[in-house]
Amino acid sequence: MLKIGNIKLKNGLFLAPMVDVTDCAYRLLCREQGASMAYTEMIYVDAILHENERTKKLMTIGGKLDRPLGLQVTGDSLTEFTKLSKLKQLENYDLIDINCGCPSSRIVGNEAGSYLLNDPEKIGNMIRILKDSGKIVTAKIRLGYKNNNVMQVSKIIEKACADLLTIHARTAQQKYSDSPDWSWISKVKKEIGIPVVGNGGVINGSTAEKMLDICDGAMVASASIGNPFVFREILRYLKTGKEKEITKEEKLSGFSDYVKLAEKHDVLEMSRVKYIGSNILKGFGGASNARAELMKTKNIGDVNNLLRSLY
Repeated sequence: MLKIGNIKLKNGLFLAPMVDVTDCAYRLLCREQGASMAYTEMIYVDAILHENERTKKLMTIGGKLDRPLGLQVTGDSLTEFTKLSKLKQLENYDLIDINCGCPSSRIVGNEAGSYLLNDPEKIGNMIRILKDSGKIVTAKIRLGYKNNNVMQVSKIIEKACADLLTIHARTAQQKYSDSPDWSWISKVKKEIGIPVVGNGGVINGSTAEKMLDICDGAMVASASIGNPFVFREILRYLKTGKEKEITKEEKLSGFSDYVKLAEKHDVLEMSRVKYIGSNILKGFGGASNARAELMKTKNIGDVNNLLRSLY
């Protein structure tokens, strides 16, 4: 059984933190289908320190079922990380994950995310600051910024006493193009003594099985956008070697559940509803028209009327 610090996970399937996707409502959908570990969307440390309504929504926890939960943060200032480490609200989360892998030009332009891979010692210091305050701390990295330095970074992260390392098997410069090079995940796993989770290219049961053969956990990212059922089907594959096609009714029910959960936890945003919905409403007769109608909706009442018409 995989453990992160003193946290025991029921399986090795991780839902990746994704901006504009993994709010508490979507996390709950994925957990219901079998995701064992999940995180908030990435949040700047500075935004947490200057908490506003937007940040509060991003930090919303979906009750007891939204556990274990990691707060994913990024930033460039050790001073701000020190201030963060003293915030009482961090106690609401099971662990803190430092994003050192986001390749977005906006994030990199602020010397955060994957830009941090240029300064491995700073990553180590960020981890130490949070560990010294008694937190369970993990980090998510890529193979490097422009050049591959994943082994150096991984060993520094281990030395800083991080509890787990997630590796996206591309460089920041590659972003999401080119095939991920899983061989580096395997190499790092053999060289360090903390749990390693692999990310990049885990899209179904067979790829998850291969990832779990070389490291401790498999993180699902883009394949879960609009498809929370991917976790259920991965688990089915790991048991039986087979996956089942997701029915239209399941997709409609999943979208309806997302809307209800977003309303319940006060994280509902129409732009997000449309994005999630347009990714769920695929792969059945009339799906294209359904997505077009969804884009025309102006409020949640319109969305619910559309859903009723599709059954």
